[in-house]
Amino acid sequence: MSKKRFSKLTIKMQKKLVVLFMFILLAFIGLTYRLFTITRDNGERYKKVVLSQQRYDSKTLPFKRGTIYDANGSVLASSEKVYNVILDAVAITDEKGKYLEPTLNALRSELGIETSDVRTYIEQNSETSRYRVLARRMEYEEIQSFVELQNAEDSLIRGIWFEEEYKRVYPGNSLACDVIGFTTSDNVGSYGLEEYYNDVLSGTPGREYGYLNNDSNLERTTIPAEDGNSIVSTIDSNVQRIVEKYLKKFDDEYKDNAHDGNGSRNTGCIIMDVNSGEVIAMAGYPVYNLNDTRNTDALIGMPILDENDKVTGEYINEENLSSITSDPDVFYRHLNALWKNFCINDTYEPGSVSKPLTVAAGIESGSITGNESFNCEGKLEIGGHEIRCHNRYGDGYLTVSEAVERSCNVNMMYIAQKTGRETFLDFQHIFNIGLKTNIDLAGEARTASLVYTKDNMGPTDLATNSFGQGYNATMIEMMAAFCSLINGGYYYEPHMVSKIISPSGATVQNIEPRILKQTISETTSAKIREMCNLVVSGEHGTGVTARPAGYMIGGKTGTAETLPRGNKEYVVSFLGYAPIDDPQIAIYVVVDRPNVPGNVMDDAKFATRIVRSILTEVLPYEGIFMTEELTDKERAELDELQLEIMTPPVTEGNGEQEPQSTEGENENPEGTPEDGTEGEGAAENPPQDAASTPGIWTTFPIDPETGYAIDPETGDYVDPNTGAVLGGSYDDGVSPGGTPSPEPSATPEE
Repeated sequence: MSKKRFSKLTIKMQKKLVVLFMFILLAFIGLTYRLFTITRDNGERYKKVVLSQQRYDSKTLPFKRGTIYDANGSVLASSEKVYNVILDAVAITDEKGKYLEPTLNALRSELGIETSDVRTYIEQNSETSRYRVLARRMEYEEIQSFVELQNAEDSLIRGIWFEEEYKRVYPGNSLACDVIGFTTSDNVGSYGLEEYYNDVLSGTPGREYGYLNNDSNLERTTIPAEDGNSIVSTIDSNVQRIVEKYLKKFDDEYKDNAHDGNGSRNTGCIIMDVNSGEVIAMAGYPVYNLNDTRNTDALIGMPILDENDKVTGEYINEENLSSITSDPDVFYRHLNALWKNFCINDTYEPGSVSKPLTVAAGIESGSITGNESFNCEGKLEIGGHEIRCHNRYGDGYLTVSEAVERSCNVNMMYIAQKTGRETFLDFQHIFNIGLKTNIDLAGEARTASLVYTKDNMGPTDLATNSFGQGYNATMIEMMAAFCSLINGGYYYEPHMVSKIISPSGATVQNIEPRILKQTISETTSAKIREMCNLVVSGEHGTGVTARPAGYMIGGKTGTAETLPRGNKEYVVSFLGYAPIDDPQIAIYVVVDRPNVPGNVMDDAKFATRIVRSILTEVLPYEGIFMTEELTDKERAELDELQLEIMTPPVTEGNGEQEPQSTEGENENPEGTPEDGTEGEGAAENPPQDAASTPGIWTTFPIDPETGYAIDPETGDYVDPNTGAVLGGSYDDGVSPGGTPSPEPSATPEE
C-alpha cells in the first residue's frame, strides 16, 4: 500500500517538473528573442551609452612636464595645474530635472559660463552625452567657489566635474624666447629647448579605471602619472635681460628710419664661456611672448614674405596686418619666421670676423709666420677681376697684425694664396665651418651645401673666402670656431643645458663640457689674441667703439655685402672677448641689414656699440675687474647706470691716465668686398714707416653732421680713421672692378 502511494507521488512530481521545465524553457526562449530584438533594433544606441559611461569611469591622468631652470635656479618654464569644466548631460537630467536650474545658475554665477547653449545641448543630448567640455584651463581660484557650492550638503548641483591638466607657463614672457621655445596644446615642445629636450621633459600619463565588482559596486584603480624630468640651462637670466634690453634699444633707435619696419631685418647676440662652450645668453630681435605665441603685435615691423619665404621688400604694419592674418597659410608662414632662432637657424656671409681664421690657418699650417708684410694698393687682380679692399686708397705695406687691426682684404688674399686652396679648406673643416655644431637646440641649420669644396673652389673663390665672403655660416658656427682661436685652440661643443634632474630633485645626468678637437696650437692662439687685441686698442683699430668703460677687450669687426652684389645692403658684426689678458667670455653681435640708408649701412659701429653697451653691464656682473682708468665721462656713464666701479688700477705719475676715447670715432665699415684674388705681395723688407704714412683720405673734409670724411671726387663717405669707403658706388649690381661672389648653391637645411 505504502509502496503504491509513493510510486503515484513520484509520477505526479515528475509531471510537475516537466511542466515547470517547459515554462522555464519558454521563458529563456522569450528572453533570448527579446535580447535579439534589442540588439537588432537598439544596439547602437546602447553601445553609445556604455561607451560614454566608460569614458566617465576611465580617464587619463596627465603628467606634469618638467621645469626649465636658468643657471642660477630661476624658473624659465614651468607647468601649472589647470581644470577643464566637463558636463555630464545624463547626470544633470536625473530625477525629473530638479538639478538642471541650480546647476545652470551656478555655472553662470560662479564660472561665468553662458548657459543658453548649455541648456540647448542638454535638451538634445540628455540620454547620451556624458562628456562635453564647457571651459578649458581654468585656474583653481576661478573654480574654487563653484567647488565649495557643489560640495555643500544640500547642494543640487549635478553633472559637472573638473578634468585636470597642466598649462605651460613662462614667467619671463618674451625672455629667452628663441632659446626656450614653447609647447603646443597637446603638451609637445616646439622650437628651442622645449623641442630638443621634449622626451626628457615629458612624463608618462597615468590612468584611472572604473569597473563594477561582483556586488555591482563601482571600484576604481589608479595608475599614477609619472612626471617629466627638469633641465638646468646654462643661460643666466640676468645676462640675458641685459642683452635683450640693448637689442630692444637698438630697434627703438632705428625702426622706421630709412624705411618702415624694425631697426634691422634681424639682430642677434650670443655670449659664451670660452673655456666650456656654455652659452650664457642667446637672443635675437624681434621677440615674441611665450605665453601668447600667436599675438600679431610681434609681427609688426617684420618683412612680408612670399610663398617661398623670400622677402618681398614690404613690411608688416597696422594697415596690412589683416591681410597677413586672414590667410592661415600666410599667417603661419610669418609666425614661423618670428619663432625661429636667428642665432642658429639663419645663415649669412660672415665677412671680416673670419679674418682671424684665415690668419690662424696660415700660421698653423706653416704657410706664414705672422711676421710678414704685404703691400695693399687698395685692390688686387685675380682671375680677371679687380677685388678692392675696404680702403680703396690703399694702406701701403702692412704687417699681418696691422692687416687684422685695419681689416685689410688685400692682405688676407695674399695669406690665402700662400696657404693654398686645399690647406685653406682643410682648416675651414677643422674650424667646423660647413658643419653643424650640434648645439642642443632645435632648428640648427646645416651649411654643408653653402661652403666650397676642393672640387669647386677656384682662385677667386679662395680670395673671397679669405675675408668671409662667398660662403655662408651661422652665428653659432662662427662663435664656436672663434672661441677655439682664443682659448688655446680647444674646440668645445656649444651647449645649453648643464644638468637633468628628476621630479624628486635628484640629479639624473650632469652634462659636462666636451672638447671635440684642438684646432690650433696654444702658440698660434696667443698670436691671434695679440692681433685681435689691436682691433680694439690699436691706433687704427676698426673696433675701438666696442670697448666698454674701464675694460680693454679684443675682437674683430665684420661687414659683409649681401646678395645680389651692389644692392647696398650689409650684415655688420663684432666678435670679441674679455678680459683681454685671460679671455673668459666671448660675445658676438650681428646686425642683419640695419635700417639706415645704404651709403652708411656698411658701418660696423651698429654692432660694436651694442657690444659696448652690453659688456659695460655684463663684465661687472660676471665679477671681471676693470683694467683701464676711467674718464670723467665714463664715470658719469657708470653712475647713471648705477653700476659698481670694479677697482680700476692706479697709474703712476701725476694726473689721470686718459684712455683712447671711444666717442666720436667711426668704426671701419670694411667696405664692400668682392671676389678674392691671388698675387705676390709679400715683402721681406718693406719700406720703413710705409704703413704709418698718412693716406690721402686724411686730407678729405669732414662732414660735421655725420663725422665722416667726404671724398671730393666721388662724394662718398669715408671713415677718417681707416680710409674705409662706406656704401661704395655700384653699376648694374656689380662691385667696382669685379663680379659678384658665387651665390650659395642651396638654402640651409634644418
